[in-house]
Amino acid sequence: MPQSSDPPVIVRETGHLGHLILNRPAAINALTAEMVGILRRALAEWAVADRIRTVLITGAGERGLCAGGDLRAMHADAVSGGTGSLGFWADEYRLNATIAAYPKPVVALMDGLVMGGGIGVSAHASLRVVTERSRLAMPETGIGFHPDVGGSWLLAHAPGRIGTHLALTGGTIGAADAITAGLADDYVPAGRLADLTLLLAHGDAAGAVASCAAPPPPGNLATSRDWIDPCYAADSVADVVERLAGHPDPAAQAAAKEIGAKSPTSLAVTLRSVRAAATLPGLLAALDQEYRLSAALLRLPDLAEGIRAQIIDKDRRPRWRPATIADVPAELVDACFAPIEQAPDLDPATPAR
Repeated sequence: MPQSSDPPVIVRETGHLGHLILNRPAAINALTAEMVGILRRALAEWAVADRIRTVLITGAGERGLCAGGDLRAMHADAVSGGTGSLGFWADEYRLNATIAAYPKPVVALMDGLVMGGGIGVSAHASLRVVTERSRLAMPETGIGFHPDVGGSWLLAHAPGRIGTHLALTGGTIGAADAITAGLADDYVPAGRLADLTLLLAHGDAAGAVASCAAPPPPGNLATSRDWIDPCYAADSVADVVERLAGHPDPAAQAAAKEIGAKSPTSLAVTLRSVRAAATLPGLLAALDQEYRLSAALLRLPDLAEGIRAQIIDKDRRPRWRPATIADVPAELVDACFAPIEQAPDLDPATPAR
């Protein structure tokens, strides 16, 4: 069991492998500003170090790679008018961009729970491995937020309307569905992860993953496209929900109920964000858009209320404002997408703090 004095990220070199271990297992390795800084500095060093050929990202403990960001800190900012989250998001998004553009293979072991910010440190990697224990989600609409960390870009490029489905419902998916959605590449049984780590230290990254990979257990998304694609092609969140609720497939009706419990403001912002990301030139442009949305939603009431209901009080009964999707003004959504004065430069070359 890690002690309180242990670093929140273990930086290790074995053979020609640079290994980054997120090391807050009691919090399912939820990201902090300190962790993001350590990750960015290590990646910057290894990018130009001849001794390192491959980078591996894993999480300590048995529960998951990373459960996301520090929601309690975000809640404190939201209720107090603080700005700490803005700096954290800027650095976190630079980290996401760094991983996506890294000059060497980055292997992410998406074992266990991988949510929100955990998607950001893994789904942009060049080789993304899932196991039978993998549970991936972008659940932000349930806390009054939106899919960030490049999530809008990833979901916008999922096959058909799968990404929109995952974005609006915040649903959790397993290994096969993660591969179907384009959030992961290969399935490796959890019992072979130690072997894979050893192979990565001494051999070719792609070859090491291929030698341990196996067919995943069956998923659901690929066979659900017959209702996902037409239902989520609707013009608005209200129309999407109407189509889902009226579809004969019970899974579609269940999705309608899931969406109905989320923040109406977040749903409207998220649908527009994912659709806009599909037209943007690249990940950096999507991250710029996401930063604007994050800054805007930080100041709207649903973020504090959503985190209160899910994390602080845990009553699971958020009181959204506005309360229904029909009550969300178009002007409110437009304002979230408006340019920000003195917006941060999210270029990954910006030095880590």
